[in-house]
Amino acid sequence: MNSLKRLFPDALAGRVVLLLATTIIVANLIALAVLNFQQQRFDQQASEDREIERIAALIPAMEAVDAQVRRVIARDASTRFARVRVDDAPLLTETATDSRSQYISQSLAETLGRNDVSVAIIARPIQDNEPDRRARYRTDSVIAITMPLTARNGQEEWLNVVTSGVSPRPGRVDGRPFLTVLVLSLLGVLGVSIALARYLTKPLGQLSRAAEAAGRGDRTARVPEEGAREMRKAAQAFNAMQAEISQFDEERVRMLAAVGHDLRTPMTSLRIRAEMLDDEEQRDAMVRTLEEMTVMADGLVSYAKEGQDSEKMVLIDLGPLLTQICKDRSANCSTDQNVQVTGRRVGLGRAIGNLIDNAKRYGDDATVTLEQDKRQAIITINDNGPGIPHDRLDAMFQPFTRGDDSRSLDTGGAGLGLSIARTIVVAHGGQLTLENRAAGGLRAVVTLPMDR
Repeated sequence: MNSLKRLFPDALAGRVVLLLATTIIVANLIALAVLNFQQQRFDQQASEDREIERIAALIPAMEAVDAQVRRVIARDASTRFARVRVDDAPLLTETATDSRSQYISQSLAETLGRNDVSVAIIARPIQDNEPDRRARYRTDSVIAITMPLTARNGQEEWLNVVTSGVSPRPGRVDGRPFLTVLVLSLLGVLGVSIALARYLTKPLGQLSRAAEAAGRGDRTARVPEEGAREMRKAAQAFNAMQAEISQFDEERVRMLAAVGHDLRTPMTSLRIRAEMLDDEEQRDAMVRTLEEMTVMADGLVSYAKEGQDSEKMVLIDLGPLLTQICKDRSANCSTDQNVQVTGRRVGLGRAIGNLIDNAKRYGDDATVTLEQDKRQAIITINDNGPGIPHDRLDAMFQPFTRGDDSRSLDTGGAGLGLSIARTIVVAHGGQLTLENRAAGGLRAVVTLPMDR
């Protein structure tokens, strides 16, 4: 079952072409079967007509001679497939009621000008051990014909003829012309169907690519509103959805930026007043709280800026970029050369930098490696910190979520670093995942589609 599924085309265009090709082949096979059946009927009809002509030519000769000569003529007229005899008793007394018997009887009557001809189709079993190889191709019935002859010496005689009728051709219909017609028609229809399938599925491909881009956070992705009516409506609905989401994102980003920016002024004022307090313990506590709030406000502004990043996409060689980022942050680095992706240099640098900063913040050191497989670049950032409980790994990408539950300035941050990093990676068509290392510590894995 699985092997049949693998043979079935995955693309809609391939399925349309396969359906048309299958239909053509089945239709031609049915036509071949009908043609073979009709040819057998034509052969049968021709054989019966030949037998009628033969008997019609034999009767006048027998009517003109005496009884002894009639038997000689009957013996000479007999063949391997037909037995002709002159007997004292008739083999048949009346014509059978089936259509073939009636047709042969009527034809003989019209040809000979007499109505005393009796015809019947008699079942004849085929023996598998018949020595005559050609006898195996005889029909499973014989034609019996009886008619009276002119009496000689006061004795009545009848002409009894038993013939095997049609002898079907062992080779059936010649398949070569049929195969030629089948191949030519198949090629012609396949050419048209492939062009038609591509034309019909082109809007679907555009919609699929635009949806993938939208999933990466590209709110500028749009679909041309062309093609069939259903595709135009789908494109219009997608474009309208993109416009609404883009407007919502812009409003959200503006709100976050405004909140982060507007918080700075009152926090600065509060800090000035707090530093003027005489109670040193209370002053230090208020200053620490205000510093944490400042970190959160700066994180909001950074998160908002990333949401509206307008940096252009360029071809990036990840090896030198990661080497420079690790050098600036004193992190260990091991990279493959000539690993290229299309992306935003500053944005990717910010994402990788956030991951390295997190690794160094919660561990003693960070190790960055760059590898590649056939389709994607794989960036791994390992640390030797305490790790994160398994049930909280996915929640770490939510804004303002941190590995520890405190807001201590010893570890710093507002819990936006991973959110910003994942937003950037997803916008590049990649993925960011977290996992705990077996040897201890946390591993962040970034996968990015490689440029081809």
